[in-house]
Order: sequence, then structure tokens, then C-alpha cells
Amino acid sequence: MSPSTSSENKEQFVHSVFESIAPKYDMMNDLISFRRHKAWRKFTMAKMKMSPGDTAIDLCCGTCDWTISMAQASGGTITGLDFSENMLEFGRRKVEESGFESQISLIQGNAMALPFEDDTFDYATIGFGLRNVPDLRQVLQEMKRVVKPGGMVVCLELSKPTWQPFKGLYYFYFQKIMPMVGKLVAKRYQQYKWLPESLVQFPGRAELAQIFRETGLIGVEAYPLTGGIAALHIGTKET
Repeated sequence: MSPSTSSENKEQFVHSVFESIAPKYDMMNDLISFRRHKAWRKFTMAKMKMSPGDTAIDLCCGTCDWTISMAQASGGTITGLDFSENMLEFGRRKVEESGFESQISLIQGNAMALPFEDDTFDYATIGFGLRNVPDLRQVLQEMKRVVKPGGMVVCLELSKPTWQPFKGLYYFYFQKIMPMVGKLVAKRYQQYKWLPESLVQFPGRAELAQIFRETGLIGVEAYPLTGGIAALHIGTKET
């Protein structure tokens, strides 16, 4: 089945992917990002400049690394949301081990229709999840809706390198080698074959920055990371 046949099919397919790869998700993140995802998150947190007591909703929170980082940085209440119960189960374990369980609440939900009132959070974040949603514009609209005026919408996501020879080498690794590693390490070939395919139709860094602006966010910033294989996008809701 092609996940691009319809939004509903894509949602069902992505759900099945993440339900199945949850046990190996953290290890595979290291392989996919060349172990750079932690450095990318540290860079993102520095750009966010959270203040004491700031609140956030972390969409597609997965195993909750970013959720925990925000709880640690602000001391405020952080909500993690994911549609995969298996991913959330691994996230709950991490939260319990982190010592921040009193600040963090985890819920199963849909990033396309957030179960929160307007102007609720100081930040809305999504890490490595925007390329997997049925409609990224709808998700960005929802993120903008639930942040307070002056709040930030933050996306950390894989992107598309633009300079050679790194671009060619990266795509060879991502499309050919990484799915085989997924088969050997996580025993999931089709799931990890789909992950690079999910990037093909995803907008590049400049295009996604423009979509942020079209969503109504202001002061949009876009940062390439590690030769452009990932990108950080930040936009602010008007006051």
C-alpha cells in the first residue's frame, strides 16, 4: 500500500509504522541522524529560550526526549501528545525515570485536531513528526491556535541537503543503506523503507519557512542543521 493514496490511508499507515517500531525507536534515531539528533535538540532549546514556568505542548512526542528537555528547562507544565499508544508507553517509562513526572502529562491524541482551547501554551513543538501527518498546514494551524499571543511554534524535522557531494551521499545512505540497517537492527524493513520515502514530498527548508508565514506566523526563522539533513523552523503568533 502507498501511504500517499489518501490522508486517511496515510494516517493509518503511519500509525502502524510507529506502533511497530516503538521498541527500537531511540536506537534507530541515532542511526538515521548520525547520532546528531541530541545536538539538534540542544540547539533548538537554545533558540527557544524558555523562561521559568513556561508551558508547552509537544506534538508527536514519541518517547518524550524533547518533552523532558522542556520540563527541565522551564520547570513549567509540559504536555506530550502522540497518536501511538506504544510510543507513549515507552515515553511514560522515560518520564518516570527522569523525575519530571509531576510536570509532564502525556495524552493520546491527533495533531490535526488538538483537544485544547485557544491560547493555552507558551510553546507548541513538533520533532520529526510533521512529515508524517496527513496535512502539515492543518497541524501548523492547530499549533498556532493553541499557543498564546507571542507564543512560539517550533518544528525540528529532517530536511533536504542542497550541496554536492554531500547531498548524493546522504540520499544514498537514507534510501539504500538505512532501510537495510532497519531490517537488521529493528527487524522492520518496510517501515524504515517508508521513512525516506516520507521525505520525498516534504517541503525543503525555504518552502517550509514560507508555509509557516502563510499560516500567519511572524518572525519566521529557519536554520539548516548538519549540512541541511535537518532543519529548525520557528515562528511566533502575533500579539
